[in-house]
Amino acid sequence: MEMEDQMESQKRRGMSKEDLISERTGSLGCVGWFIVILSGIFTICLFPITVWFCLKIVQEYERAVIFRLGRITDRKAKGPGIFFILPCTDSFVKVDLRTVSFDIPPQEILTKDSVTVSVDGVVYFRVNDPIASVANVSNADFATRLLAQTTLRNVLGTKNLAEVLSDREGIAHSMQSNLDDATDNWGIKVERVEIKDVKLPVQLQRAMAAEAEAAREARAKVIAAEGEMNASRALKEASLVIAESPSALQLRYLQTLNTIAAEKNSTIIFPLPMDVMSHFMRK
Repeated sequence: MEMEDQMESQKRRGMSKEDLISERTGSLGCVGWFIVILSGIFTICLFPITVWFCLKIVQEYERAVIFRLGRITDRKAKGPGIFFILPCTDSFVKVDLRTVSFDIPPQEILTKDSVTVSVDGVVYFRVNDPIASVANVSNADFATRLLAQTTLRNVLGTKNLAEVLSDREGIAHSMQSNLDDATDNWGIKVERVEIKDVKLPVQLQRAMAAEAEAAREARAKVIAAEGEMNASRALKEASLVIAESPSALQLRYLQTLNTIAAEKNSTIIFPLPMDVMSHFMRK
């Protein structure tokens, strides 16, 4: 008996969504048709009263999955608008086709490089196949929420911390693909997945801030050293030009004096060449 149950479950796993629905939309049998015919006769006889129980209305964004004696009557859901059911044998389930969004609770995840982070996100999905969402899963909304949590943990567990912080779009796309494939038999279409926040431990935040500050200081020292080197090369070239023409040094003196005088200093130190001073000393 257990072997037969296992074989039946494996067979169901291998069946597609259409096959599962087809299995549920089988024949009612002789007894079933007799009850349906009897219910139809009863409805016709008491039509002024039963008409209010036979006509049902669903909104534009809803669809109705009709069960007749426990079996799905058609592969296509009814609606929107007015549809007809038999009051004694038929029942229906309304399915909302609008997009639903929900937050994924913060998940404590151990990344591939053994760092613990807390990640949360948001998922947008809608019912793509009303019959599959009713016949193949007991609660499609709740099942999708649980699957989103486990998928988030599984996807982020294969990523490094740097990838989690920098490649959010790729992680969201991977989650959407995995969720969409897993919920296809449930009649669910996952439209969008977003990673909202990645929370790091306080000690790790301090360590990363210290590392970034040290990297900035190292770059600043390198830039300052490169500036000193370029300045020394420019001074060397200037000294070679001045050495070729002694009068250039006098012009530089005058430019320096002009710069000092523009600042309105009370004391001006004017350098004089030694050959001029020696001329006055001989006199």
